[in-house]
Amino acid sequence: MPSRLARISACTAALAAAGSALYGIGVATADNSVPRTDREIPNVTKVEDSINAYYGGTADASGVYQASPKSNYAKQVAGIEARAKRQIAEALHRTGHGRKPAIVLDVDDTTLLTYDWEKKNGFAYNAASFNDYVQSARSIAVFGMPDVVNYAAKKGVTVFFLTGRDETQRTASATNLTRAGYRVPVDRSHFYLKDPTAAPSYLSCGQPKWTCTTVQFKAGTRKHIESLGYDIVASFGDQYSDLSGGYADKTYKIPNPMYFLP
Repeated sequence: MPSRLARISACTAALAAAGSALYGIGVATADNSVPRTDREIPNVTKVEDSINAYYGGTADASGVYQASPKSNYAKQVAGIEARAKRQIAEALHRTGHGRKPAIVLDVDDTTLLTYDWEKKNGFAYNAASFNDYVQSARSIAVFGMPDVVNYAAKKGVTVFFLTGRDETQRTASATNLTRAGYRVPVDRSHFYLKDPTAAPSYLSCGQPKWTCTTVQFKAGTRKHIESLGYDIVASFGDQYSDLSGGYADKTYKIPNPMYFLP
């Protein structure tokens, strides 16, 4: 799985979207990946302004930027979560053949919101700074997601977390999830992190050297979970690469305009 160092910023993602719109009606050529004029490039400041307006972010008394529960982001997430809860309830009536129902969730900006760190870092990635942030275990939950997770658990659904965070960040990440209100186990059997130095045998792309893409890592892990006797009734992620590759009955894309991970 690629490091978050390889991720594309939100501004680049916006640029890609703009480029697609501008060139989509023409004949595709290699030159189309390069803007022809400045008018084809979204203004970085305006993109950041749009992101901040979407999250409704303001600094609290301690200087932490909190997204607003009344923001369009919160409203959009709430709609997705409502659909997910209904689908999970319906899925419990269909799961059979001795298979146990489960859901799988990504961490960053699926269950834990990184908006404060992203804004303070100009929506640009820095590995050391982000590691410090992760180790502080201070992310708030994505609005409403603890309710979805705890609801599923009460219904007898097993909850798994699957993240591209490094194995060295396990303790802090598990602590943060619990602090954020997730009342489910976050031990090793329920929480999968990336560990290129000791890849599990079920990931062939991890042997003998780690070559896994995000999709291979996450789909391969979901396949492993299902091999343990589970039926993954729903998978949640803020990136399409979190969700691609199969091994889930239903997928839910959580909105995240801050960055893009292939």
